[in-house]
Amino acid sequence: MLTSKVADSPRAPSPLIILELLKPHTWFPPMWAFLCGAVSSGALLLGNLTFLLVGIVLAGPLVCGMSQAANDWCDRHVDAINEPHRPIPSGRMPGRSGLWVALIMSIAAPIVAWPLGPWCFIATIFAVAAAWAYSAEPIRLKRSGWWGPGLVALCYEGLPWFTGAAALSGGLPTPTVLALAALYAIGAHGIMTLNDFKAIAGDKETGVASLPVRMGVDGAARFACLIMLAPQIIVVSMLWIYDATVPALIIAAFVVGQIFAMRHFLRDPIGRSEWYNRVGVVLFVSGMMVAAIGLRLYGIA
Repeated sequence: MLTSKVADSPRAPSPLIILELLKPHTWFPPMWAFLCGAVSSGALLLGNLTFLLVGIVLAGPLVCGMSQAANDWCDRHVDAINEPHRPIPSGRMPGRSGLWVALIMSIAAPIVAWPLGPWCFIATIFAVAAAWAYSAEPIRLKRSGWWGPGLVALCYEGLPWFTGAAALSGGLPTPTVLALAALYAIGAHGIMTLNDFKAIAGDKETGVASLPVRMGVDGAARFACLIMLAPQIIVVSMLWIYDATVPALIIAAFVVGQIFAMRHFLRDPIGRSEWYNRVGVVLFVSGMMVAAIGLRLYGIA
């Protein structure tokens, strides 16, 4: 009944409904990571303001927004059961309009990325392909608690960091910058696992083998904490070795703050996962910028 309502509706979606489909609240992580990459590149930010602004729009509204539209289209039947208020299952995005939004943005993103340089173009092509691989059959990597969160973490933190550094530097980022991008992408796997705690029942019903489903609530919670902490400790060690003591100490303080927050979270992983996302994740992403500034100020990159 719902499918026929969606397919037969003659209405065109309003801009506000399209914006709801693109989920602006999800854009911050890749935009922030792009900015971190730009800072870590050592290039003059004001002298490259156009590249900076275009890259932020590319990372957030375009690529991340496209991934949200693609995911909602591919999940429309599941959402019709679990979240019928969303734009596609509710019929507010009629017919195949949700699919067309995702496809048009999939084409637009590489076009926008082209002026930023070949590495940014390649990274954007990868991000678009990854978004569809995550959501669409027959690949649908979101079914895996390992590959799904890992791919999202890479595209939310590591890839935008790489793109920001490449756009501002005009070439392939240095090994140190690449190492930081990779470490924070690994850590973000834990953040993505936290998001799965709110959907355990639905994941079990639909065959999604998220880590809370595979490992149990307590096991997945401990793993998420470990995978968030370990890369940050490596970042602190790297900065300390490079004599960037001030940023190393600041990030170390952020890590200690996360440990205290994690202890609270581990007492009730399901009930406190959203709380940790508001508290602990802020410390995690703040450390990203501190690390990027550290590379710049100490001439490490």
